[in-house]
Amino acid sequence: MSRRDAITRELFAMPQPAAPAPASMDYRATVAHLLADMFAQSGLDRWEIAARASRLAGKEISKYMLDSYTAESREACNAPAWVIPVLETACNAHLVSNWMAGVRGGRLYIGGDALAAELGRIERQRDELASQARELRDTLRRTTR
Repeated sequence: MSRRDAITRELFAMPQPAAPAPASMDYRATVAHLLADMFAQSGLDRWEIAARASRLAGKEISKYMLDSYTAESREACNAPAWVIPVLETACNAHLVSNWMAGVRGGRLYIGGDALAAELGRIERQRDELASQARELRDTLRRTTR
């Protein structure tokens, strides 16, 4: 007897956006946890992340701000959208972007993965066009007899 895991997604399943149910999309706590995980996984301390982010943004991003962004209890101090790519760059990560793509029903491909996905799209398109060309040739042969 096989049991299906209700949490783990199928590798080749079509991504679906989160259901737009009322009051179901308060992601403040989720984003706070994702940022905390990203900071921890980076191997950098928050002082270094703050320094890198400040240099990248050309604007002061302090360790205190990072602490506030990751505190679920600090509802008034959520990470603004403009700072997410700065923090991901500082941490050399894509954790929040991957999550956000998934919430919206997509997948995020970076670097070689993006090129492979585009190549796959082009090859599928080529195969579809070749199939259409075969059908047209067959139709043309049948009509010219």
